[in-house]
Amino acid sequence: MKWKRDWGLTGRVMLTMFLLLIVYLVFIAVLWYLGLGLNYLIVIVALMAVVQYFFSDRLVLWSTGSRIIQEDEYPELHQMVAKLCTEADLPMPKIAIMQSPVPNAFATGRSPKHAVVACTDSIMRILTPVELEAVLAHELSHVKNRDVLTMTIASFMAMIAAVIMQNFLFASLFGRRDQGAWIIAGLVAVVVWFVSQILIMALSRYREFAADRGSAYITNNPRALMSALTKISGRMDTVPPVAKAKIEGSNAFFIIPALSGNTLLELFSTHPPLEKRLAALEKVEAEIKGYY
Repeated sequence: MKWKRDWGLTGRVMLTMFLLLIVYLVFIAVLWYLGLGLNYLIVIVALMAVVQYFFSDRLVLWSTGSRIIQEDEYPELHQMVAKLCTEADLPMPKIAIMQSPVPNAFATGRSPKHAVVACTDSIMRILTPVELEAVLAHELSHVKNRDVLTMTIASFMAMIAAVIMQNFLFASLFGRRDQGAWIIAGLVAVVVWFVSQILIMALSRYREFAADRGSAYITNNPRALMSALTKISGRMDTVPPVAKAKIEGSNAFFIIPALSGNTLLELFSTHPPLEKRLAALEKVEAEIKGYY
């Protein structure tokens, strides 16, 4: 397998982690303003760090309704992933299935040794084995690039900010005595949420290009991924908006975003346009064939 380390992705991951640290400090400042003592803040921050690091994969699986499967349940899928892991020089991850009419796949986990690769039951029905292999190679590229944990942390911060915003609305509606503090906390939470979404968007767009290249390197077949992306994108338009809305909050992890058309999330697209991804894969194909 021909593999090139993407220093652009590495730099973006490091920058995102640094900016997330700033977001953490803002969150702590908000809690301190609300009157929580220093000891409570230390406990909360430590708990958040432990949860994100050790349970990031479980949080994503829980939020998407995915289930870890055993080898005897889907032997062909396990064999396919095992083959790709050999090509990519990766340890065998856990494999999960998500029951959904939305054709999609994602990877999660804090490291290559603690990774999970998941796909929906519907994607296995609409893709050929070669196309599905290319999609799984894309997800394994995320694991090899070690960008999954950063995305999980960024998404978690956005969720925390959303909780604060909800409490701000609650305080405004029911006139709590500490309403002034919650108004300020709510305004800060709005900023934190937007910053988190922008960080997710910026990193996710680049990492999708990197994972597409990785899939081409692992399978030596960029055309298979191009075909899969086109097929998934086309089928996405026929999926009921209600089904897409159920998993829309996890779009940053999917190979193709599931947009219902009813939320502000479309303003923060986590993926580059399909046309640009296909054009980039054509360049990788030319590189592999030695055209330049």
